[in-house]
Amino acid sequence: MTTLEAKLEAAREDLADRDGVLVAFSGGVDSSVVAALAHDALGEDAVACTAKSETLPEAELEDAKRVADEIGVRHEVVAFSELESDDFVENDDDRCYHCRTMRLGEMLETAREFGIETVCDGTNADDPGAGHRPGLQAVEELEVHSPLLAHDITKEEVREIADRYDLSVADKPSMACLSSRIPTGLEVTEERLTRVEHAEALLRQWGFDQFRVRDHDGLARIEVAPEELERALTREFAETVREELSELGFDHITLDLHGYRTGSVSPESETESETDGTRDGDEPLVEDVFAADSRSRSDD
Repeated sequence: MTTLEAKLEAAREDLADRDGVLVAFSGGVDSSVVAALAHDALGEDAVACTAKSETLPEAELEDAKRVADEIGVRHEVVAFSELESDDFVENDDDRCYHCRTMRLGEMLETAREFGIETVCDGTNADDPGAGHRPGLQAVEELEVHSPLLAHDITKEEVREIADRYDLSVADKPSMACLSSRIPTGLEVTEERLTRVEHAEALLRQWGFDQFRVRDHDGLARIEVAPEELERALTREFAETVREELSELGFDHITLDLHGYRTGSVSPESETESETDGTRDGDEPLVEDVFAADSRSRSDD
């Protein structure tokens, strides 16, 4: 028996010993693997639950529904709003803690309604060492079970397991909630979340796989994976994205030549030391390539 097979067997046995589990399910590869393991171990006593809010793109919700159907697991959707929390809207260093606390709170309440005692999430063995992750504190405080973490299953192994289950999301890039596109200290509003969602939908239509559109108070900073950067530098893309993002309400549209990086507007991330659009002192983080000046800013 290989190491991974031993981990898989232990995780299944862990879940099978429970009367039922509710999986906090985003449709990403981590939560999809947990849902697949739970369904494998418990059948109808496993429930995948997705929390719908302003920070979840509609495309991601539809993807979650599709993947749950692919797995064959029962899927429930609950609705709530992080914007009702002043702590979340304030967008300080602990925004993810406030978000995860509310989101998992919805999971726990739903589980109680279904008579289920165990709520699981998709935290894997690599997550605790992956930079600033205040959301993990909420997982611990609420006593949510993380079977991937408990059985030392790494991100690479998660993707291998997803392949074994023939899940379509095995190679899906990570997708944090929309509020992660708003720099720390700048309030999270429905307007900002909506224009980011629509802006990223445009990049998805252009066929980009790994990307973000960061909203710096009206300045759109586009990040794409380094291997996709050449396609983003075409005149056709520049003209299209400038026009369409300007219509969404962005004053300036820029392309970040550093490329896509996780947590590039968050505190204490591995790639960034500041939260105000600079890194390592004075070096500009934003490369103003498209410079859409269709709307002048009063502070220019």
